[in-house]
Amino acid sequence: MTRALAICLLLVSTAPSLRASDKAVLGSWEGDSKCMVPDSPCHDEHVLYQIAEDKKDPFQLNLDGYKIVEGAPEFIGTLSCHFESKTGALSCTSSTKDKDDWEFHVMGDAMSGRLMIEGKTLYRRITLHRVPK
Repeated sequence: MTRALAICLLLVSTAPSLRASDKAVLGSWEGDSKCMVPDSPCHDEHVLYQIAEDKKDPFQLNLDGYKIVEGAPEFIGTLSCHFESKTGALSCTSSTKDKDDWEFHVMGDAMSGRLMIEGKTLYRRITLHRVPK
């Protein structure tokens, strides 16, 4: 084995990634997303969020959001997230031009959160529970 190949293999095997405690947030979460702004285009929804590791960035998570319509999931979009296992905080944002700030707190098999827009307006409150595998 060449020295360069050995170094590459060492770097790959020691590359940082999510800690086991961070992986506690991975999986499917289901619950309700309630609108907080009257007379807005927002609608209360029953939702399913699927959280997975990002394949390109080992420290990032992706949250795929679905609203449940007539019993079937409809894809809403993907959020980029970071999880802090010590505090149970999951922070997310979309890749759109909107200034959105999704903040969740994970407590075992329950998660609660909110969507703030423009940095100051509480737009949604979200309550979720883990979906068993």
